[in-house]
Amino acid sequence: MNKERKLIIAGNWKMNKTVAEALALVEDLKRDLANVKEVDIVVCPPYTALESVSKSILDSNIKLGAQNMSENGMGAYTGEIAAGMLKEFSTRYVILGHSERRQFQKEPDALIAKKAAAVHGASLKPIVCVGETLTEREAGQMEKVLETQVRGSLADLSKDQMVETIIAYEPVWAIGTGKTATTQQAQDAHAFIRALLVKLFDDAVAKKVRIQYGGSVKPANARELMSQPDVDGALVGGASLEARSFADIIKNSI
Repeated sequence: MNKERKLIIAGNWKMNKTVAEALALVEDLKRDLANVKEVDIVVCPPYTALESVSKSILDSNIKLGAQNMSENGMGAYTGEIAAGMLKEFSTRYVILGHSERRQFQKEPDALIAKKAAAVHGASLKPIVCVGETLTEREAGQMEKVLETQVRGSLADLSKDQMVETIIAYEPVWAIGTGKTATTQQAQDAHAFIRALLVKLFDDAVAKKVRIQYGGSVKPANARELMSQPDVDGALVGGASLEARSFADIIKNSI
């Protein structure tokens, strides 16, 4: 598939996998995806498995991501993880503002913006998640919600930082539910976000930013989703916990 922006497909393992299970999964992925060069492949294990997975994928085409990061540097912040800790394990990407953290940890856009700035300050790349709930979509508020989240979560980023930022559009109603946005719904939301980036930054920046789709991505719907002009990859949840399904999503996207 020939696209002007290189696809990026990341697996968000969430709170799953012991170290042994994580290593078994990446060993299978290294074997199954060894020849894939057309896609940036990222795995985001829990913190406890970052070191082991980092060593395992060192000489592979798989990059490491973390599922969250503190907006603060090292210090008296019990239970938090600083950028310097993530960099020890050659982490390249950090997921921020996932709907589960917005919902359960009550993370507001302003906090996500601070985290995004901290990620860039450490020369890492944020994957910033945005998306509406089913109630919001049914009330015709999708665009309003996306604009609020995009503006708030990306506040204070420079043009250069924005180009190195990935946005993940995740309709909350499609995460872990088995429901997937139709291809057209996904494309419409991605196109809206890209048009918003033109307003917030400029056309050149908007054309370079990669926007992933997340929400019940499977091998069966990957090709159709990735073929859309503004869909530049996927943030995969449940299907990334099994090597064959994650590898098939990536292979079907090419």
